[in-house]
Amino acid sequence: MCTMLLGDMGAEIIKVEPPGGELGRKLGPGWIGDDCTAYYGFNRNKQSIVIDLKQEEGRDLARQLSTKADIVVESLRPGVMDRLELGYERLAETRPDLIYCSVSAYGQSGPYSERPGVDGILQADTGLMSLIGHPDVQEPCKVQAPIVDVTTGYVACMSILAKLLEKQKNGAGGHIDISLMNAALVLQQTTLTNFFHEQSLPQPLGSAAPYSAPNESFQTQDGWIMVAAYNGDRWARLCDALDIAELAHDERLASSSSRVENRQFMRQILNDAFLKKESAYWMERLRSADILCAKVAQYADVETHPQALHNNIYTSFDHPDFGHIKTVGFPVNSMLSNAEPHDMPPFCGQHSREILEKSGFSAEEIETYYATNIVK
Repeated sequence: MCTMLLGDMGAEIIKVEPPGGELGRKLGPGWIGDDCTAYYGFNRNKQSIVIDLKQEEGRDLARQLSTKADIVVESLRPGVMDRLELGYERLAETRPDLIYCSVSAYGQSGPYSERPGVDGILQADTGLMSLIGHPDVQEPCKVQAPIVDVTTGYVACMSILAKLLEKQKNGAGGHIDISLMNAALVLQQTTLTNFFHEQSLPQPLGSAAPYSAPNESFQTQDGWIMVAAYNGDRWARLCDALDIAELAHDERLASSSSRVENRQFMRQILNDAFLKKESAYWMERLRSADILCAKVAQYADVETHPQALHNNIYTSFDHPDFGHIKTVGFPVNSMLSNAEPHDMPPFCGQHSREILEKSGFSAEEIETYYATNIVK
């Protein structure tokens, strides 16, 4: 995610893969040829070179390529790059202004630094999974989209851009330590701050917000809608729109905090009201009363969402075998940045020869790398 964002902003990205390709190519189901759709969601605007880092000549080649790079991003377990003699200290010997970003599960130091981790593990280990689900269901739930991975990518990208600005001022590079753990924790800014102060464990509430009410979904005759009517006079306007105006004067529901405390009582009355009509009816009525609301959409709705289409947030690239492939594009100024098709995510090793040629290696050197399986 990090390097894709940098590529979207114009950086030339060289993706170094092991023989056979990176693990992320095989995280199916959901396939486009031999690679999974998840790979196609995170790897546009990149070039791929296959280097066997288990061979000394491969590690030497990677070091040579790094001398021509402004930024190196790696996501191996802490210590692995040092053992390969590709860590920050080694590479900075020949490129002291190098910006080197390490992404790991828990960080480069500390009691958990050597532990591996992926999105779901960090959702569990940071308490995020304890917030997700329904109070009547005991099994832990997770956010199905890899929210920790994606957030980590944004944090890494932001940190690299900040380091580039610093480099413009003083010419210095540096080592950036990014962890999935920290990214998962900052996602929980509100709930963790409340716990630190109150020392009360949050409970899964389905779609409801623990700090305001009503701020949750309600079932209609043909679906679900999300409603946020907790501030100002919106609570009274919601009651009017639902034809239960008298509820606005109930002392048990006089404030957002009291509605949180008496949520079950409130929900029963609101549920009964919403079930009388279809979603479209309520959406029109609530919007006319300036009540914040949205249909609980399925992905088929999201694909054709009028505002998403206006924002031009979806982008595409053309696959030589499978044609037009749509994905989510760059989120900033998307009306311009996603206007033209992006470069397709690379096939494994697609640009190996091209990268070596552009990096100044001779034809003889390149053939030797291929003959000895250093490069593929």
